[in-house]
Amino acid sequence: MHPVRRTWPRSAAATAAAVGLALTAMAAAPLTGTATASAPHASVIPRTAARPAVAGHQLIRSVGSPLSIEECRTKWKIACYTPLQYREAYHLNPLYKQGITGKGRTIVIVDSFGSPTVQHDLDVYSKQFGIPSTKVEVVKWGNVPAWDPKNADMLGWAGETTLDVEMAHAVAPDAKIVLVETAVAETEGTTGLPEMMDAEKSLIDRGIGDVITQSFGATENTFPGFDQGDFSSIKNLRYAFEAAARHHVTVLASSGDGGATDYNADGSAYYDHPVNSWPSSDPLVTSIGGTQLHLNDAGKRTAPESVYNDNGASGGGQSHVFKRPAFQNGVKGIVGAQRGTPDISMAAAVDGGAWIYSSYDPASAGWDVSGGTSESSPLFSGIVALADQAAGKRLGNINEALYCLYGRSAHDRSTGLVDVNDGTNNSYEGVTGYTAVNGYDMATGVGTLDAARFVPALAREGQRG
Repeated sequence: MHPVRRTWPRSAAATAAAVGLALTAMAAAPLTGTATASAPHASVIPRTAARPAVAGHQLIRSVGSPLSIEECRTKWKIACYTPLQYREAYHLNPLYKQGITGKGRTIVIVDSFGSPTVQHDLDVYSKQFGIPSTKVEVVKWGNVPAWDPKNADMLGWAGETTLDVEMAHAVAPDAKIVLVETAVAETEGTTGLPEMMDAEKSLIDRGIGDVITQSFGATENTFPGFDQGDFSSIKNLRYAFEAAARHHVTVLASSGDGGATDYNADGSAYYDHPVNSWPSSDPLVTSIGGTQLHLNDAGKRTAPESVYNDNGASGGGQSHVFKRPAFQNGVKGIVGAQRGTPDISMAAAVDGGAWIYSSYDPASAGWDVSGGTSESSPLFSGIVALADQAAGKRLGNINEALYCLYGRSAHDRSTGLVDVNDGTNNSYEGVTGYTAVNGYDMATGVGTLDAARFVPALAREGQRG
């Protein structure tokens, strides 16, 4: 009998509860999923239970309206940022002025349970910051249980859903968003990663989605067979990513919030040695790590980005399952013979977290500040949507293009890659991690980005592939 594994959303909410208020059903009836979708290796896929580790690192709950950075520092000793400040920090506004807004592109977000108020919450969030809202099309995959605001798992995943949707929209305001809600806590048994992969493959096969963002992961060591060197339980789950490669869909995953370590099988503690997590570790996926932004109220940088390491740390290190892929041959001196993560990073720190709005919990509707690599992956999904629009096509797996840009970045600023090299690290829970140094490192990957340069550079590089 396979032991139960748990996957964890990668968010760390600094202020609290979530927000939302109106679920939109997908117009196309055939998109309503079922747990029996065809998967190539369904009979040997371990059934897993996906659930949040915590509802986030909660410091306060449901603020009436977003506060200034100074007010946040005074009240809670952290910085808190708006999407308008992110847009300035990542140099996104010049792209918007050129009409590069994600128009015509679709971001797919996958979360257990979802949020019953996701559309309403996105509307409130968008109105607050003067951003046009967009319709969130919801696909219910399987028998998603009725919303229960007293269920801690559902609350945690609703917070994750809110963060994912609002961050993707903040970067690519005109991109279409498809939210896939999977059924996890079914009374007849547990489901999790296989159901998520089934849902992703179904949408990919139907031509829906240009980029998929995944804010969940499970430590490689916790998969059945790992201790015996049998990695089939992971490799048999790759069918959605293989389909994505065939259909030129970009797949992203949060690198994790445990630094160089991560949770054990039951989620009660961290491993005391370096580990890595799937799907971030998969070479068919672009792994998104986390940084800490240092901004003023205008969104201008007051210091270079550093490694996210507060209430969690940017996940990174060597995979124990996957060998070094060819696209990382240029950094083999750092990653060795194994796949290294992350590939690139964006904002994830709780001290410097993002304002989000939620109302799914009637007891704590309002504004929260969230962090974690659950934030950085959807942020980067918006970047990919912009690059797809600029390229006029799906870029698909961007890893080769990304590392080609990295190879030129030391002498070519037009790549838009920005090194994170301030000497901070992702050591966490007593496990020594990796330091942000010149060039690629396993704390932030190739670094972060200047979108005005990076988006067109990625579009050009991807068109060559």
